[in-house]
Formats: sequence, C-alpha cells, structure tokens
Amino acid sequence: ILCLASAAAALEFKYHHTEELEEYLRGVHAAYPSLTHLHSIGRSVEGRDLWVLVLGRFPTHHKIGIPEFKYVANMHGDETVGREILLHLIDFLVTSYGHNPVITRLLNNTRIHIMPTMNPDGFEATKVPDCYYTRGRYNRNGEDLNRNFPDAFENNSASIQPETRAVMDWIKNETFVLSANLHGGALVASYTFDNGNPVTGSLKGYSRSPDDDVFIHLARTYSSNHASMYKGTGCDNRQSFPEGITNGYSWYQLEGGMQDYNYVWGQCFEITLELSCCKYPPEDQLEKFWRDNKVALIEYIKQVHLGIKGQVTDKNGNPIPNAIVEAKGRPHVCPYRTNEQGEYFLLLLPGTYVINATVPGFKSMLKTVEIPDNTGNFSALKRDFSFPEISDKITSRVASCPKTPLYQELTRASAAVKPTVHILVLMTIILVIFK
Repeated sequence: ILCLASAAAALEFKYHHTEELEEYLRGVHAAYPSLTHLHSIGRSVEGRDLWVLVLGRFPTHHKIGIPEFKYVANMHGDETVGREILLHLIDFLVTSYGHNPVITRLLNNTRIHIMPTMNPDGFEATKVPDCYYTRGRYNRNGEDLNRNFPDAFENNSASIQPETRAVMDWIKNETFVLSANLHGGALVASYTFDNGNPVTGSLKGYSRSPDDDVFIHLARTYSSNHASMYKGTGCDNRQSFPEGITNGYSWYQLEGGMQDYNYVWGQCFEITLELSCCKYPPEDQLEKFWRDNKVALIEYIKQVHLGIKGQVTDKNGNPIPNAIVEAKGRPHVCPYRTNEQGEYFLLLLPGTYVINATVPGFKSMLKTVEIPDNTGNFSALKRDFSFPEISDKITSRVASCPKTPLYQELTRASAAVKPTVHILVLMTIILVIFK
C-alpha cells in the first residue's frame, strides 16, 4: 500500500501522454480505493478511453443531498495546461484528505468528477507544440468539439462526435450542479450565453441568461482567486477583460458550445476557464500554472454549495421525479426538474426568493426562503416539498427537452406581440386623421 501511495504521489510537472495519464489515474485509484472511482465514459474516434476520476466519500454512486461537480479539460487537444493541472488537482485532493480539514470537508460533502482530457486524439496529434494553433485542436474527424453540441439558438448542423455524445450521455446520467471546462489561448473566465438572439440581449452585444447574476459571481470567484486573472489585462493590447471575466457572447459569438448545453439541457451551471495565453506552453512553466490556479480551483468547487436544495415527495415520502422546481422570476426555457430521487439543486446568490415546485396536474407549492451563503458550511440551504394530495408514487417520466433551438420559439413569440414600426406609423396616421 505504501508503494502504491508513493507511486501515486510521484507526479512530475511534465506532459503526460495517454499511457502515462492512464497509469497515473490507475495508480491513484489503487492507492485510494475508498476515496476514488475510475471509469471511462466512452471512447474517442481512435478508440482512446475518456477517463473520469470521481472523488468523494461516496465515489461510486450519487448520494441524496450531495451535489455533483465536474471539471473537464483538453477538449481542444492543443490546449494543454488544463489537462496537467487537473492531474495535480487530483494529487492535491487525495493527499490532503484526512489531513487538511477544508479538503476533507469538501470531499465528504461533494462528489467531484475530473476528466483530464476530452480530446485525447487531438492531444496526441499535436506533434509540434505551438502557442497559437495546431490541427490538434480538433478531434480525429476534424471537428471542433466546442462547436459540436446542440445549440439553444440555432440548428447546429455539425455531426455529433463520439466524444461529444459521451459527454452528453454523462450529463444525462448524473445530477451535475456546477462545472467548468478548461481551455487555453487567453486568460479569462467566460460565462454563458455563448450564443444569443434579441430575446437574450444580443442586439446590445450581451447574451443574458436568467441566472446572469450567479454566472457573474462564479466567474469572479475563479478570477479573484487566480494569481493574475483578476487583473483583466488579457494576453495582448487588443484584449482586456475587466475583473478577468466576460460574457461569452460579448467576447465572440459561439454556436454549439458545451457550457450553454450544460446550462440549458443539463441543469448544470458551467463556465469556460481560459488559463494560459500560450495554448501549449513549455513543460517548465507547468508548475507555475499549477500554483497560479490551485486556490481558484478549490474555491470554485465550493460554489456548488450555493443556493438551495431539497426533495419533492408525495404524502408517503416517495420521491417525485420530474417535478419542476425553479425560483420565481428566473424561469428556464427547459424547466429544471427533479431527478429520480426527487432531488433538486438551484444555484442562487444569498437573498430572498420564492421557490415554486410544480407537479403536472396538481396545484403548485410556493415557499419564500431566505438563502444565506452556505459555501463555507459545504451545504446549500435545504428545503423539501411534500405534496399531500399525491398518494401514489409517480413513475411516469416526462419527456426530456427536445434538442432543438429553444430560444427560437421565444423570438417568434416576442415578435408576435411586439408592434412593428409599420403598425406604429399606421396608427399615428389614423390618429391624426381622426383628430
């Protein structure tokens, strides 16, 4: 056991190719079997496993009340810093558990999923590292994985790739609450929406989600705890990001991105972390990148305990899946629903909210709650809903939201009730004639 622990801890600051990465992850799991769970969520085009290491007190399965968190790196194969710092994050978490009280409480109350590489083929194809661009950005089929997800605003014509499909299934099968995907080529924390239309404010150059305040907080949390991101200086004179954060659409419009997909269809708040001006920097810089990001990585995970959580049950205490639970005033186009255990998780900043729980066919239940900042206690505020008029366990499942551009419907509805310029002119002329 001591030999296994030593092997797992001996992580160098270097680039780990597929075989070395797999060997390290297997070594960690062998050394910490009760704290970790190693599994592959699928395979790349060339057949490489998409490894995920799960860490927590209950690593093999979801536990009621414990939120699910994930980090994903290297979806662009030539953006490599995230791939390596996630390996060092794993090392830090397992070696600190039982010794560092903060990390111990974090792992006891959070199930953390870490995918060091979503695009192993692209990483291996990058034979000559470059700071700016290589063909390794794409997967083996030449597809950009961060343009490959269903889009909430447009019909994405891209063929869904094996890596993308694996992540979509992964999101569907877990109750993820918070996430971040790690990139390179800039230094900024970017938040949803990446795409948009007039309904979300695109005409003003900003695409606002119903939870814009939460996303700004999440981006600031990472940026302010990073060694330099908060300065907002960017990577050259053309880029500056106040406080080191940006709305994705304000930076540049992106169709088929992973963070929008997580938020709309996965009920998971995700931001994009650009961690290095150079996409594939020299190995001797990796240790500094780890030091710069270490605190921010931990503080960001803690935010999974923001807001409110609970269960929706019938009069006999049976969980009700697919009940809609949302905060009044911030509805999602794809309503947030309870999971198989009747659980809901809503990330909300401290304040007063009205929480609306709805079971189709029954009267909604409303609860006014005062939500504190419980991130330091590693537990969101808990409020359950019990429907006394429901006595039989509901087993029928409501169909999941279709993979269609949901915000197109809002645009059409908005246009239908909004007077056009021609109508306003006509009404003015009629009024003048009448007078």
